[in-house]
Amino acid sequence: MTFLCYALMGVAQEKFTISGYIEDAATGEKLIGANVFDPNSSSGTTSNTFGFYSLTLPKDSVYLAVSYIGYQTSYFRLYLDKDMAINIQLADGTQLEEIVVTAEQGERIEDRVQMSQIEVPIKQIQKLPALLGEVDILKTLQLLPGVQSGGEGTSGLYVRGGSPDQNLILLDGVPVYNVSHLFGFFSVFNADAIKSVTLTKGGFPARYGGRLSSVLEINMKEGNMKEFKGEGAIGTVFSKLTLEGPIIKDKTSFIVSGRRTYVDALAGPFITAGLAAQNIDADIDLYFYDLNAKINHKFSDKDRLYLSAYLGDDIFRTTFKEDLREQGGFTTTAGLDWGNITSAMRWNRMWNNKLFSNTTVTYSRYKFNTGFGFEQIDVVDNGSLERTAAALEYISGIEDYAGKIDFDYIPNPNHYIRFGAGITNHTFTPGVSQVNLTSGPIDTTFNTGSQDTRANEFALYVEDDLKIGTKFQANIGLHTSAFAVDGKTYFSAQPRLGMLYHLPNDFSLKGSFATMTQFIHLLTNEGLGLPTDLWVPTTKEIVPEQSWQTGIGIAKTFKEVFEVSIEGYYKEMKNLVSYVEGASFIDEPGAAEESWETRVTQGNGTSYGAEFFLQKKTGDFTGWIGYTLAWTNRQFDDINGGEPYPFKYDRRHDLSIVLAYDITDKISASAVWVYGSGNAITLPESRHNAFYPSQFPDQLSPYWQTQVERATSKNGFRMDAYHRLDVSIEFHKERRYWDETIVIGAYNAYSRVNPFFINDETRFGERQFVQYGLFPIIPSLSYRFKF
Repeated sequence: MTFLCYALMGVAQEKFTISGYIEDAATGEKLIGANVFDPNSSSGTTSNTFGFYSLTLPKDSVYLAVSYIGYQTSYFRLYLDKDMAINIQLADGTQLEEIVVTAEQGERIEDRVQMSQIEVPIKQIQKLPALLGEVDILKTLQLLPGVQSGGEGTSGLYVRGGSPDQNLILLDGVPVYNVSHLFGFFSVFNADAIKSVTLTKGGFPARYGGRLSSVLEINMKEGNMKEFKGEGAIGTVFSKLTLEGPIIKDKTSFIVSGRRTYVDALAGPFITAGLAAQNIDADIDLYFYDLNAKINHKFSDKDRLYLSAYLGDDIFRTTFKEDLREQGGFTTTAGLDWGNITSAMRWNRMWNNKLFSNTTVTYSRYKFNTGFGFEQIDVVDNGSLERTAAALEYISGIEDYAGKIDFDYIPNPNHYIRFGAGITNHTFTPGVSQVNLTSGPIDTTFNTGSQDTRANEFALYVEDDLKIGTKFQANIGLHTSAFAVDGKTYFSAQPRLGMLYHLPNDFSLKGSFATMTQFIHLLTNEGLGLPTDLWVPTTKEIVPEQSWQTGIGIAKTFKEVFEVSIEGYYKEMKNLVSYVEGASFIDEPGAAEESWETRVTQGNGTSYGAEFFLQKKTGDFTGWIGYTLAWTNRQFDDINGGEPYPFKYDRRHDLSIVLAYDITDKISASAVWVYGSGNAITLPESRHNAFYPSQFPDQLSPYWQTQVERATSKNGFRMDAYHRLDVSIEFHKERRYWDETIVIGAYNAYSRVNPFFINDETRFGERQFVQYGLFPIIPSLSYRFKF
């Protein structure tokens, strides 16, 4: 009898697995984070970064609901009596169909263990107003709670009190070190080539490491598997074009997307014409470009290969040649350019219906060059020409070769296990100056500055999304890493924990704890994030940066369309790197010859606050409201007398209201209003006379007198508050062979003079601090097309 009971229990517990890929029915694009849910067993799962899903259920009748934001929900009835491979295609839709059964809504915000994470649909990003008409992903992320910009119009990200180098920004899994075009006014990410954007601000899962403040995952489109498509835009200063389609239908696809500014083509002729009247020949290059490309090949239902690459450069070069006729000539040149290269090869394999792997090999390089020079041609007495020239070029950057393997293992609906390992070989070029001198027949070249540093970074992780009963869920993981440089190796073990508890009335309570370690640093003067900032490694003297962050929050979906979350967080940071007061790497005589380690100091930081977020992703009316109340401080023994001081981007209040409305099928409008407390700034508060021995003893006085100013505290003052309204309206029209959109917009619509910098001036005999703005109202017009 006992044996029979056990046998019956074994039959009752027999389980099978449904697995496969979820993709867009029209293009074949894999859908990330699509929901698969069985209301009969209240079990579900989501698709991973490559669209793979796996769901293990008891042998029984199954009713699956498969949903994804912006797509029509699909339903499947089947009897599960064996393992099944089902690839699911979802049809695009402007609005999700109304679903009566609440359980079939898929994973809602109150059901996700992960907190402090926000996904912004690309279609929503493309609807929002943009500076000069160019949609920018990073500027959109600045509208989220807990995220701030580095300044007016710039694309830098300061997340929960962190610096830009503390953001791990991944493009198809490859780190991007400099994300700015045009000194930060635009980002390197072309929205037309992007499929998904996810920002994680805290509660980091164990699969991420290497940065303290955030993880930004940006995944490129894979290319249309079904038919050839294209889209592009012509704007005030930009033009861009994207082409995609099948190489072999339903087997191999491609996408290529390019973008370029043409400020030089518009302004160059006017500048050169004016100089030509003065016998000066000018050649001016002033532009940036970027190119995204990807190939996706399906070997079988189990094996897929992806090749992707990004190439982008900013070019600022001028050459002025003055013809002195019989006296010879004089030529001056100056240049500034920087850019990124990233490339990745990814191999996906579905080993069985529960185990999926992704193997990645990557290369990335960020390089910055600046230089100037002159050439003088003189006519000597015998009529021959004599050449004198000098040139200085400054080079810095970072280059990576990396490989990693990641596994997804889903044994049953109560466990989603991820584990993997990776290695990165870094080459740092902190700053090398190359000098070339020519005088007649003598030609001399020499280099000064820091030498290249090579280092290896290792990572190993494991994590599990687990469910305990019907009320409690958790993500538990451990990320371990090591960094080997100059004969020294640093080790770090970083535990991670995320928890969710279901409260009555569909509320959920969330909590998280995460420790992070960062081995690479960005030396910056807290300015605009100019590309002259230097990437440097942890060394024997400079130890790794570390942080721990904890958070608690509550979340709920109202009326099935409004997601609401309230979170509080506290973060401590150790071993932060900064220049000592008054120092930089290339601004002072002899600085380039010194090791950068002698000019920096390490200290600590804290950041804490609360964030409110209300978002609506579907329907004719979409948008969000985000509010942050925060405090961020720094403390360095060698800065501000060792006393704590507010971080430059410490902002007490930050509010964003983002609205988009489809008025008709042919007209849509959007608006963004932002408000922020003024940035912290250091201003002198007192001055006194100081006397120095004169270098010229024949002067009447043996001393020089000067005035020395002193600030009692660093960042002790605040600029005025910042606020701005951006608006745009789109007119859509379907033509026979293509669709077109005309976009009319205005940045800073009521022309608020927002503070950009403060200058010390004397006006009417009185000394004043004068606040200057950067952008008044800037109208824009662009034309977009799809075919």
